[in-house]
Amino acid sequence: MQLSKKEIQQFQKIILNYFTISGRTHLPWREKINPYKVWVSEIMLQQTQVDRVIPFFNNWIKHFPNLQTLANASQVDILRHWKGLGYNSRALRMKKSAEEIVQKYNGIFPKGKSKIEKLSGIGPYTAGAIIAFAYDQPVVIIETNIRRVFIYHFFQDQESISDEAILDLVEKTLPEKDLRIWYWALMDYGSFLGKTLNVKGKKYNPNVQSKHYNKQLKFIGSDRQIRGKILEILLQEKNNEITLVKLQKKVTELTMDNERIQKILNQLALEGFIVIQNKKIQLKK
Repeated sequence: MQLSKKEIQQFQKIILNYFTISGRTHLPWREKINPYKVWVSEIMLQQTQVDRVIPFFNNWIKHFPNLQTLANASQVDILRHWKGLGYNSRALRMKKSAEEIVQKYNGIFPKGKSKIEKLSGIGPYTAGAIIAFAYDQPVVIIETNIRRVFIYHFFQDQESISDEAILDLVEKTLPEKDLRIWYWALMDYGSFLGKTLNVKGKKYNPNVQSKHYNKQLKFIGSDRQIRGKILEILLQEKNNEITLVKLQKKVTELTMDNERIQKILNQLALEGFIVIQNKKIQLKK
């Protein structure tokens, strides 16, 4: 899609005017910015709303203020402070990444996008976000709110819109300076659209027009809920250990299918969360 200089300027004006009036300047990861804080916030914000993330982020930074403290922390301590955020594997990947940065880069976050992407659990978007927010450098990125903004403004009558088409416009509309502020503004405006857009009296999300749109799976009764419950139980047990029989009794409110529980336990062990031995389950230290 071709855009004239005037169209680009008008679009930028809409986004930046919104940010000037209603930008979320209170977010803790936007204060005293450094790569570590940006990274932590981006991982926490994956599939979790901003308001829920704020207290978790503040608590996390209090207990793990830098890469070294995170790398040195036990898995049990990390899971304890992550409890309630869900998708616990994100926390363990963060620890692994912190260990890699300490070992390979002397505890200093690398600046190159390709180097950042090679770290455990960091994909193209997260690497780009670190480049944009921590280093204020030009980079082309896309996530849920950015996607929503561009679909709303440039693809209203289209379906199955590819991220490639959107990324082309993201690149064309990048300002020459203040990239950090620009992406903050895009995300805040996109969040606003997500809460306020209505079509025929019903809430509407432009992202359903995306080729890559996937509706989030139901949480209640899911394996993900049972995984979280198992880890929660282990965190409360003495020595973070429990017998298989006792664990099965404690999760009956979610499922009475012992075969399903065993399958989930095996997966947790494979992912490095727990150790299973002699019909006992223990959190990996």
